[in-house]
Amino acid sequence: MPLSEPSAQPPATAMVSSEPVRFGAEGAGARNVEVAVETPVNIVYGNMPYAVMMASPSDLADFITGFSLTEGIIRAADEIRGVAVEPKEEGVVVTVELAPGRFREHLARRRNLSGRTSCGLCGVETIEEIPMADAATRAARAVSAQAVEAALAALDRHQPLNRLTRAVHAAAWCDAGGAILAAREDVGRHNALDKLIGARLRAGADASAGFMLVTSRASFEMVEKTAIFGAGTLVSISAPTSLAIERAKHLGLTLVSVARRDGCTVFAGRLAPSLETTSR
Repeated sequence: MPLSEPSAQPPATAMVSSEPVRFGAEGAGARNVEVAVETPVNIVYGNMPYAVMMASPSDLADFITGFSLTEGIIRAADEIRGVAVEPKEEGVVVTVELAPGRFREHLARRRNLSGRTSCGLCGVETIEEIPMADAATRAARAVSAQAVEAALAALDRHQPLNRLTRAVHAAAWCDAGGAILAAREDVGRHNALDKLIGARLRAGADASAGFMLVTSRASFEMVEKTAIFGAGTLVSISAPTSLAIERAKHLGLTLVSVARRDGCTVFAGRLAPSLETTSR
């Protein structure tokens, strides 16, 4: 899809002055550190404002594509004809040109969403309005514990923004062996996942050929976004919520959480037998 020049996107980090304090010791004096930029991103479809999301101003075309998919506005990447990024003093305006038929459908179902950092349900007025994935049988390839372990071991190398700021979440797309093929970062965990989904959607990737790895907890919205994209497994660093587990089971999605270097916990579905087990 056409996108305004990348230079139009504001930087994702900013240099600020800070003063470290050690308890029981003298101050070390002021020093400059890099912090994550958080900015309002006003998403406009055609000439109709839709949402203001607090986000990191990077990979905005990926973000818009994934957000549009998981919000139910588009069903495929080619239904977005263009994305224009316009930095302003108070934030960033992203204008999205939809295919004519898709824009007419969007106007028919338009709702007002007032964003918060990574909030997935702001602006929803009734339970019936919550976006829901279809409970379809998933033909996704099963993931082994070895693949999860490999992905966790490689995750730090795919988080350059977090290395600088220690303030952002990441979402990674891993192949069946656990190799990380793509990763996106954002101050909002939902935004990071939407960016990753958008990147894979724009690349024409097969959603059934790998799994999602996120650095946050597994919430209802994270499960829904994963399922809407079509992936069969979601791995999260932190614990899941009860509704996330319930939805994962309903959708036939494998949910692996509390994922650490020494192990993980399966809350829904199951992991595939490891190569060591099957070779015995």
